[in-house]
Amino acid sequence: MSLNDQILYYHSVSEKSVMGVASVAREHYPDPTDDTGKWSAVDIVAVRALKTPVSLEAIKADPQLSHIPLLRQSRLSVMPLEKEAFERILAISQSKENTLS
Repeated sequence: MSLNDQILYYHSVSEKSVMGVASVAREHYPDPTDDTGKWSAVDIVAVRALKTPVSLEAIKADPQLSHIPLLRQSRLSVMPLEKEAFERILAISQSKENTLS
């Protein structure tokens, strides 16, 4: 992730939904809580909450999102997302298509 990149914030435990948009405020640096030196941290700042969170079920139901990494390996903390998929998730948040959340 690079400085000022826009990211989607996903709650992975209870809600399992994309909740909002954030921005990278500081690029990766050694995670100060990791004594092994294997992990990195990134600082982010909230930009906005989504009008309606987009549930994992809604993402799975959308054929345009069938290829995204979240559906292949849901345990990843950070994953790349193509611009088209990013915009599609934002569109679902604004539409009546998001009825599965």
